[in-house]
Amino acid sequence: MGATYSDLLWLATGERLNKKSFDRYRKQGGRVVIFQNTEETIRTALVSPLVMIGSDGRMADGKGHPRGVGTYGRVLGKYVREDKALSLMDAIRKCTLMPALRLEGMSPQMRQKGRLKVGADADITVFDPQRVIDKATFENPAQYSEGFRYVMVNGTFVVREGQLQDGVAPGQGIYAH
Repeated sequence: MGATYSDLLWLATGERLNKKSFDRYRKQGGRVVIFQNTEETIRTALVSPLVMIGSDGRMADGKGHPRGVGTYGRVLGKYVREDKALSLMDAIRKCTLMPALRLEGMSPQMRQKGRLKVGADADITVFDPQRVIDKATFENPAQYSEGFRYVMVNGTFVVREGQLQDGVAPGQGIYAH
């Protein structure tokens, strides 16, 4: 696929690989990130009316892919405000309603997600469109995005006045039927 060793990043340390480090880590085993998407490819996908936005990134002990904490800050800050590749309303729809609509056939619980309406789950995010931006990097992926003032999950604040609320985890798993 045209990738070289320098297109690989060893997730545990954030180091770009070369043949020697690749061979060493391959024997050890672990996770790598491959850099193959170009900015042009990402932008083309984002602006397509068929593409919704979500994250499969996960974090463990402060390590992982930056999209685990930075996806929405990146979309709203970089692609909406800075690059003007998407309108704010298109980005919000792609991050909320589109994924809910796509998944509600497998899980009726998704009919209560991605919308503001009476009876829906109170999952609400309030952000400053002039400040919102991702901060997570491959070297420091656990940095939270800026500009998100309030985040409610099931009607409970998990972020209040820009501060993560300790000991609060009101989210519930949603399963396919």
